[in-house]
Amino acid sequence: MLPPALPASAQSAPSLEATLKAARWRQRVLLVCAPTAADAQLRRQRALLTAARSGLTERDLLVRELLLPDLSAADRQYLQRLGAGSAAFQVLLIGKDGGVKRRDTAPVKPETLFGTIDQMPMRRQEMKGEK
Repeated sequence: MLPPALPASAQSAPSLEATLKAARWRQRVLLVCAPTAADAQLRRQRALLTAARSGLTERDLLVRELLLPDLSAADRQYLQRLGAGSAAFQVLLIGKDGGVKRRDTAPVKPETLFGTIDQMPMRRQEMKGEK
């Protein structure tokens, strides 16, 4: 399991809205939504991200897995406000500004995610050392 991943079903896990609010301007957030913990696409996404751990850290990327049936009503509603469906596998990339930068309905290769992130103006500044 990836160190930055937070299962949404954990008792101590903050709400989705609170997680994104706390991450704003500090971290990018990758929401990996799945219908079950045994979902093949979720397992594939986990494996892809595990292999790219250093790239996640370098890009200040927090990974949060969301098991859709386990979400609170408030988290389901917030996810819908982000434009995510409520029953199928999805990956949402949230920028440091809090906006949705990418949506995918299949596992995303790290190099694809990193390409999207590395084109963002804030990330370009970070790569130049102008944080």
